[in-house]
Amino acid sequence: MSTLQETPIVIIGAGPGGAATALRLSYLDIPCVLIDKATFPRDKICGDALSGKVPTLLNRLDPAIMERFRQRFTPIDVWGIRFIPPSKKLIELPFKVGYERIPDAAPGYVSKRMDFDAFLIEEVQRRDNIDLRLNTEIGSWQKTEDGYTVTTKDKSESWSCRLLVDASGAHSRFSRKEAGQEIDHDHYAAAVRAYWKGITGFHKDNFIELHFLEKYNPGYFWIFPLPNGEANIGLGMRSDIVKKKKINLREALDEIVTSDEFKERFKDAEQIDPTMGYGLPLGSKDRVLSGDNYLLVGDAGHLIDPLTGEGIGNATYSGFIAAELAEKCLAENRFDAVFLKDYDVRIERVLRTELRLSYRMQQIMQIKWLTNFLTGIVAANPKVIEVLCRMYTDFELRKQLVKPMFWWKLFRAKSGKLPAVDSTVSK
Repeated sequence: MSTLQETPIVIIGAGPGGAATALRLSYLDIPCVLIDKATFPRDKICGDALSGKVPTLLNRLDPAIMERFRQRFTPIDVWGIRFIPPSKKLIELPFKVGYERIPDAAPGYVSKRMDFDAFLIEEVQRRDNIDLRLNTEIGSWQKTEDGYTVTTKDKSESWSCRLLVDASGAHSRFSRKEAGQEIDHDHYAAAVRAYWKGITGFHKDNFIELHFLEKYNPGYFWIFPLPNGEANIGLGMRSDIVKKKKINLREALDEIVTSDEFKERFKDAEQIDPTMGYGLPLGSKDRVLSGDNYLLVGDAGHLIDPLTGEGIGNATYSGFIAAELAEKCLAENRFDAVFLKDYDVRIERVLRTELRLSYRMQQIMQIKWLTNFLTGIVAANPKVIEVLCRMYTDFELRKQLVKPMFWWKLFRAKSGKLPAVDSTVSK
């Protein structure tokens, strides 16, 4: 018979979304129980890229957090993106124009998820008001008048909570069965990942690489540098396209590595672990991520960027939003769906608009001639590249990328100054 314990908040899943929720709650002096079926460190199949959202948010908790991370695991500091469209015209976009490479102030990082997630657990263990339960699998949940009761699979323990935060990832049972978030293959991606050592040809400042190959469009082949001369490589595509074209992604990845385009970079390299596959619930479809006494965070809420496949930053952000709303819930003693709707409002303002934009850009990328035309404008003019570099910190500018008039002005100005761009994005 299980022992029933009372706690204000239970978080299922201790990956980046769940850990971020717990840490933000902890720094708000709110206790919680954080549960995960795994023990850490554990591998998590992922591209391993940490966008600028991650250090920005963690530094809000404690400016020393990222310093502890860098000292503990020495992640690769990343300063930009190499974008290679079907036309093969290389475009290099720094995250900051005129940047000075200072690893401690990098706008992004690449770190194996085994390391990053283990570090977040170490940070959780530093906090006295987080009750961390690893190697603990939840078997069931039961809606009650005041919240939820969650019970372990072996029925040895149960927790009664006012708010249940589901951060259990892409395969969340709670998200599907309780919150009704069914998989839509038009808004889902399949991907494979492998670790290699000895790949050559990286940018000196560790730019990550996105290769949009014609054969695997919409989707891309990535090469991300890792510490110790290693790299994370992979291939991702929308699931409906994979099914329609009957593509075996593992075989496709092997084919890419040995192709004329990449064989020189891989000739002295070796694969150091098996190729692994995983699913990506994309944030390109509007969803309701809250209800009576529950919130969906990270991949459980389908918040992965549909263009880049990046999910860690959005998981972290959604965890912070969930924790900050939980503080209001406790203050007002309100955990009903109407009150928790504020979570969706903030997700809409902070993340959803960006996700819609990425989806529109993904759709544009499917049109080969248009993609080649637009990237040709960029590649032909360094001043245009300077404008696009600002996208990383200027969301209003990013919104202009799907507007024909923006590109028409760039095209007309490509041989000279860009007088119209600033006025365009300020409207």
